[in-house]
Amino acid sequence: VPEIMGFRIMTGIAHAFFWPPCEAIISNESTEKNRVKNISWFTMFFVMGFMIGPLIGTAFLENMEITYRILFQIAAFILAAAVITALLASRKKIKKQHERFSFSSIKDMKKFPEVITLLIFCTSAFGIILTIFPAFLNDKGMSATDILYLYFAFGISRVISLALAGKFAKKTSQTLIAATLAVSIGLAISVVADSIIMFGIALVLMGFGFSIFFPLTLEIILSKTKKGISGKIIGAYETIFGLGWAVGPTIGGPITQSFGNETPYIIFSIIGVGITILAIISRKKLEPLKISE
Repeated sequence: VPEIMGFRIMTGIAHAFFWPPCEAIISNESTEKNRVKNISWFTMFFVMGFMIGPLIGTAFLENMEITYRILFQIAAFILAAAVITALLASRKKIKKQHERFSFSSIKDMKKFPEVITLLIFCTSAFGIILTIFPAFLNDKGMSATDILYLYFAFGISRVISLALAGKFAKKTSQTLIAATLAVSIGLAISVVADSIIMFGIALVLMGFGFSIFFPLTLEIILSKTKKGISGKIIGAYETIFGLGWAVGPTIGGPITQSFGNETPYIIFSIIGVGITILAIISRKKLEPLKISE
């Protein structure tokens, strides 16, 4: 257990260092017209890896008679190989960046209170779905295989949504309203669901809502920010993202233990309705700056 905890901490730190710079590079190398598509496709490939990895790991464990320790070693080797390959492939394209770290970038996010509110809701709900929801599914009678299929459907929904994000970006505010509503409805369905099909519908809806939400809200912020500080703004955005991701499971677990398994999903579904109403009221502020032709 200590080794696994250490591995999780190190991979979490690595992810925190890896994600914002990648988004900053993509943002700086993209035009305003294709930035949403490029960031969405970057996330899409990450999600595809997230889907394929567990399947490959399961195949290794079941068919090749290897231990979990060796599986961790294989994962570490793949990570190292990916980093080395990326460094070698980009060595002639390195550009100097002159942005300096500053906590003031987090203060700059205060200019987008509506976006922050939506972001915290979605990341908190997303955190719950990724952490305690599998246990909820198990309590509802879903087997380990059923849960694997459900999260595969969740992943497919995310991949398709991210692939189409460029088209959805043409109607940003309407899409964000639909996304928050989809998350709220998905959570509500989860409370009353009693079959794998119903849970599948819930996860497909939430997969759309969670996935389409992040590239569009990031585009709203970047379109209203000077390109020279985009890296710091992305870092601040990801800080709020991580905060919500931590808050959801942190409050969801105790609520489950104190008030029942369904309670967190009921609460977040109701909050989601309120967030959807807020998005409708603030829809003019949930549009990126128009690109001048």
